[in-house]
Amino acid sequence: MKTNKKREIALVGNPNTGKTTIFNALTGLRHSTANYPGVTVEKRVGQMTLSSGEEIAVLDLPGAYSLIPRSLDEEVVQNVLFGKQKDTPLPDLVVVVIDANNLERNLYLATQVIELGLPVVLTLNMWDMAKENGAEIDLEQLSAQLKVPCVFTVGMRRENIRKLKEVIEQELNKTVAAEKENTFQPDLAPEVRYQRIEAVLGKVLRWVPKKEFTGSEKLDKVLTHRFWGILTFLGVMAFIFQSIFSWAQIPMEWISHGVEYAAHGAKELLPAGALQSLVVDGVIGGVGNVVVFLPQIFLLFFFIAFFEDTGYMARAVFVLDRIMKAVGLNGKAFLPLLSSFACTVPGVLATRTIEDRNDRLATILVAPLMSCSARLPIYTLLIAAFIPNIMLLNVLSLQGFTLLGMYGLSIGAGLGMAALFRKTFLKGNRMPFVFELPPYRFPHFKTILATMWDRSKEFIYRAGSIIFLFSIILWFLMSYPKDPSVEKKFYDERQQVAAVFQGEALAERLDILEHEEKNQKLVSSYAGRLGKIIEPVIRPLGFNWEIGIGIIASFAARELLISTLAIVHHVRTEGEGSATGLIHALQQAKSLETGQPLYTPLVGLSLMIFYVLACQCFSTFAVVKRETSSWGWMIFMIAYMTGLAWTSSFVVYQGGKLLGFE
Repeated sequence: MKTNKKREIALVGNPNTGKTTIFNALTGLRHSTANYPGVTVEKRVGQMTLSSGEEIAVLDLPGAYSLIPRSLDEEVVQNVLFGKQKDTPLPDLVVVVIDANNLERNLYLATQVIELGLPVVLTLNMWDMAKENGAEIDLEQLSAQLKVPCVFTVGMRRENIRKLKEVIEQELNKTVAAEKENTFQPDLAPEVRYQRIEAVLGKVLRWVPKKEFTGSEKLDKVLTHRFWGILTFLGVMAFIFQSIFSWAQIPMEWISHGVEYAAHGAKELLPAGALQSLVVDGVIGGVGNVVVFLPQIFLLFFFIAFFEDTGYMARAVFVLDRIMKAVGLNGKAFLPLLSSFACTVPGVLATRTIEDRNDRLATILVAPLMSCSARLPIYTLLIAAFIPNIMLLNVLSLQGFTLLGMYGLSIGAGLGMAALFRKTFLKGNRMPFVFELPPYRFPHFKTILATMWDRSKEFIYRAGSIIFLFSIILWFLMSYPKDPSVEKKFYDERQQVAAVFQGEALAERLDILEHEEKNQKLVSSYAGRLGKIIEPVIRPLGFNWEIGIGIIASFAARELLISTLAIVHHVRTEGEGSATGLIHALQQAKSLETGQPLYTPLVGLSLMIFYVLACQCFSTFAVVKRETSSWGWMIFMIAYMTGLAWTSSFVVYQGGKLLGFE
């Protein structure tokens, strides 16, 4: 037994074999996520405790079909198993997870791994579904044929995982590995390898004819149907967005009141002045008005993880592949685009699985059009402020329908631009897309919650770092330089008002003067001057200079639009909660020059459409530059998206005005 280093096992398998579910079951969700050194492929490492009390590391390798790499993911798998991956030791044991429903295809990779001479344990996952489909597998004969221990598992079922752990420990504790007389050779041609796999399966696998369709097949007849499949997908999306509004309200109110208490406590502790304003208006107001939308982020990622775990998301890929073909994209583009709904950066990185250069480039250029999680708080804020909460056909609220429309617009714009690119300067033959539907699974809520947390913590990190930092910077830019003449003017006016009014009338007048003073100071601040400079460009879209400040800040993080509006409008958190206070402030804000409302439903719609289509993310710029190895493609992406956003918002706002909407 090795004692000089922590022992490590690696999990290997084809995509959609339930490998990650086995990983979560073995580690009890005790894992960390990072990237392999030198590459952008995700590395998941967990901890498993043996019966002896020894802690061993469990490495979840990316899904692969072969040890002859065709993508960066498969190259990493090969390098790890060959001991060539930097900072990743050669594993002491390899657990190959295969789908019991698809033995022939899965054994292609499994036999390659066995030939490496490493200790191997083979686990046949989804055993129950294979039996339901009529498969009878002789596990002992399979183990004898491959000369490796074989066990079966059914997802996270405890008794199966316990048996798998026992076999893993037994194999790790063998001091001398038995010599194996492999009937396979590493350099076998694919057709020869499959012939030998078929010979093995002839001895271990028998199919019992089924008299009727299984439940999975019946479901697939609906969920993968040309018409009903699309209708089901739209229904699922509508349910998700309706739930985001309905179910998130109570936890949002809790967080909102927590922000309120924090602001009140800071005011009590700190003396009036610049420091109090920085903490209350800059830090608590700026960060708190973003964090309040965290329940909606959690809900979005919960539903995505839920439908991925059940196997439905793969059906959505199958249904939408027909649409992808129509716009010239490879079916493999769906997963990068789906990842972009969480964050564009991993979405762009996921395009590395696309072999064709033009396919990959087209996917990279449209990935930022998918509405990432940073846009969700902006949509929900503006929808809550300006879209009435009325029900349509007693099923879907107008607010939920509007949110669905924003995501639909982002998908439509992405597919439309992809079609344009593929028919013009990115022409090329469409690569074939082979996709195998995984079996339906009962959702494992521990796994779903862990996935939800992994994806949502990036939003929390941004709130605690980038948004925190830029909220302070925004507060400074909106507070300085000080203009003594403005302070003197309003000091004199307060003295005059105090000499004339008393009681509630005096308090009301002083409140009006305070608001006017803050607005005049903001106009003369650094941020106000910058907003005034770009106002002529955005005024045709219905945006004022205050929104202009938020648009500029959004290049650091889109959520900073919310922080900006909260600071600009001096949102008070007492009494209403931060979210309600900001919504009320937007609804009540009026122009100092005309007295007309600054924000109307038409302005809100125009602003949402601008944020759907505009490219405002320095991180996205950087990853596109790196993945395309070109400044030109990055600049092109920024230019076309900005032009698309400006033109679309212009048409909506000016067209709405012509039709009499406000």
